[in-house]
Amino acid sequence: MEPKLKMLLSDDNQEFCTQFCAAMQSYGFDCALAPCNGQLLIDKIKEYRPNVVMMNVFMSHLDAIGVMKTIHAGTVNPPPMFMIMVNSENPLVERELICSGATYCFLRPFNIEMAAERVIQLCGCQSKTPAPGALPASKPDLELMVTEILHQIGVPAHIKGYTYLRDSIMLAVKDSSVINAITKQLYPTIAKQNQTTSSRVERAIRHAIEVAWDRGDVDVLNSFFGYTIHNSRGKPTNSEFIAMIADRIRLRLKTARQA
Repeated sequence: MEPKLKMLLSDDNQEFCTQFCAAMQSYGFDCALAPCNGQLLIDKIKEYRPNVVMMNVFMSHLDAIGVMKTIHAGTVNPPPMFMIMVNSENPLVERELICSGATYCFLRPFNIEMAAERVIQLCGCQSKTPAPGALPASKPDLELMVTEILHQIGVPAHIKGYTYLRDSIMLAVKDSSVINAITKQLYPTIAKQNQTTSSRVERAIRHAIEVAWDRGDVDVLNSFFGYTIHNSRGKPTNSEFIAMIADRIRLRLKTARQA
């Protein structure tokens, strides 16, 4: 009988800890808790020797980056897989977390069952009883990531541009060259998939971006586009929007494959 994988969860919300541990235990994990304190968490990692550590990006005494650097300096061998919970999108912080050893970043609030399934996937496990709403294969996993980001940005799911944007981003993740041929290659491909015309795809995507810019959360929009879209220009173009989201997802998928 194979030994159970072990998770160490660090958070001060008792209700969340209880629910998340229950979800992980349903997949055969042993789950232990640690306080939201970077120094105490390091001690617990040394004692418990978990396969996975899930922690907040900001903790008292030492943040997640400090914890990962300390562990990867040779404190624990082999080091656990680190997964980070963040309260807001910040590309610079996310990139630093990944460079410091994070496997994945969960943006709060998130669905506990889906997050548990994501942990299982990243650990390379095959769950016998997938969580409700979980997506088991690589293609649906990509679709889920795109969908989550579009929801965060504020693109309404009921408009046609939402579907076209999601399909376009997924296509750009798989083949980055389509961004350089958006009119001749990307729009026609999406139009064929959805039985419409290239011009309608272009207009619908532009409308979806405009709606997100008018109704979306300013902080979330700035976290995605604030560093590259000049204020005087307003919203990004269709190609800029698709390329930037696709690039971020490509980075996440690359990190997950290396884990």
